[in-house]
Amino acid sequence: MKTFNWANPYPTARTPVFARNVVSTSHPLAAQAGLRILLKGGNAVDAAIAAAATIVQVEPVSCGLGGDCFAILWDGKKLHGLNSSGPAPAAWNVDYFKGKYGTDSNGLAIQPKRGWDSATVPGVVAGWAALHEKFGKLPFADLFEPAIEVAERGYAVPPIVAGKWATAAAELKDQPGYADAFMPNGRAPEIGDLFRLKGVANTLKRIAESHGRDFYEGELAEKIVAFSKQGGGALTMDDLRNFKPEWVEPIAKNYHGYTLHEIPPNGQGIAALMALGIVEHFDLQNMKVDSVASQHIQIEAMKLAFADLYRYASDQRTMNITPSQMLDDGYLASRAKLIRLDKAIHHEAGRPHAGGTIYLTAADENGMMISFIQSNYMGFGSGVVVPDTGISIQNRGVGFSMDPQSPNVVEGGKRPFHTIIPGFLTRDGKPVMSFGVMGGDMQPQGHLQTVIRMIDYHQNPQAACCAPRWKVNRDFTLDIEPNMQTETVEGLKALGHQMKSVYDPYMDFGAGQFIWRLSENNSDHGYVAASDSRRDGQAVGF
Repeated sequence: MKTFNWANPYPTARTPVFARNVVSTSHPLAAQAGLRILLKGGNAVDAAIAAAATIVQVEPVSCGLGGDCFAILWDGKKLHGLNSSGPAPAAWNVDYFKGKYGTDSNGLAIQPKRGWDSATVPGVVAGWAALHEKFGKLPFADLFEPAIEVAERGYAVPPIVAGKWATAAAELKDQPGYADAFMPNGRAPEIGDLFRLKGVANTLKRIAESHGRDFYEGELAEKIVAFSKQGGGALTMDDLRNFKPEWVEPIAKNYHGYTLHEIPPNGQGIAALMALGIVEHFDLQNMKVDSVASQHIQIEAMKLAFADLYRYASDQRTMNITPSQMLDDGYLASRAKLIRLDKAIHHEAGRPHAGGTIYLTAADENGMMISFIQSNYMGFGSGVVVPDTGISIQNRGVGFSMDPQSPNVVEGGKRPFHTIIPGFLTRDGKPVMSFGVMGGDMQPQGHLQTVIRMIDYHQNPQAACCAPRWKVNRDFTLDIEPNMQTETVEGLKALGHQMKSVYDPYMDFGAGQFIWRLSENNSDHGYVAASDSRRDGQAVGF
């Protein structure tokens, strides 16, 4: 067992949870839904699906039935990766958007951030079904019982969700179906209000009874496509019917005796691996955990990784640089040499050698661990809600580029660049931690910062979760959480880091859930779990 410092130097009401079976999510009702399934005899995958089906209702700002999902899981013998992000409708290309919306000042086609023309094929329901088919233990329909109960009875809206909901409502109130579903009484629900998502109970029952297929080729699919057509969208029955999740081999990077695993592109997990591979060339362990020097090196490594990520990452089938080239040890060593300890740099992409989101995690006493993430992307995604179904649709199409020269250029049947990433840590081929930090491009940054805190500085998962974070923005300016030490912030400014407060109510500084296995040789020893105080959630277990 790793020797953690069990003291938590950061202000928080959260404490680690120790149990042999555990679920950690960003909403208590979702965590308890997973726990109910574990108590019923289900495994970690069953619990994750139950939690995911519940959280689409209780944290709808971040995810919905029309979202996407990814997973990394340990089945007791090996790791498996699942990419259940949907592709663009077949009709999409640059000319489609140019013809409907014109061009910007750079001559590139304009794509809306909301509405049907921001929505790709939803993948989350198919992802649940794929996980269950391969690894589930209980009948699929049983996993939806807690979610259906919440749908029928409703729930009281918690504080953090209420705040994000109110912010989104003003922007989205005119999107098709949004106000009817998410603005009862003409406004966003307030803290403690009872909320029921219209039609979602029946939708969940149809998904449960059909093992998800009704969503892609039955009555639910027909409703989705009819509403898309009514709103001028391009989604067709063939787009839905033809979608299949993809089982993938996770990509990985070793770091100080551990191995971090991520889903390969079209996701951005490779950025966390690249940043770790760069940081490894510095002696962080002999620097203080919250020191200017330690934070500066991590920030600069993240900037270097992002420069390459934004230049090269896309649907892996269209990348002209491979993940293995981007993770090459020699290449990352050369990138590390660009970091100056006395000055912040605005880094450009290198040339590798040729050759709104929810995260949850669950683990059971038999050793199965799952790292699972699903999302509608920006708060409430596209803002579109299919009437009388409770199906809110993501806006992952925004992840495409409209530049014909980009490897990420929009194209029918192609997956967009994706921000959601589950993480998994192993040591000597054995499972150690299933974890994730939700929140747009904060996610690989959260992976980097929390993993370094646990591995290099021996902070326990809850302390690493509670610690103040920084966030590198798309323009390489820096956001800093208000509770970071003043001397650290001033020291970073002195090195030339440009501070910029970016108001982002959906992503902010992310929110993590962590499950660390207490013994690498014996799952019966149990786990220690943490849940981020930046959300309403909790870790629960028995």
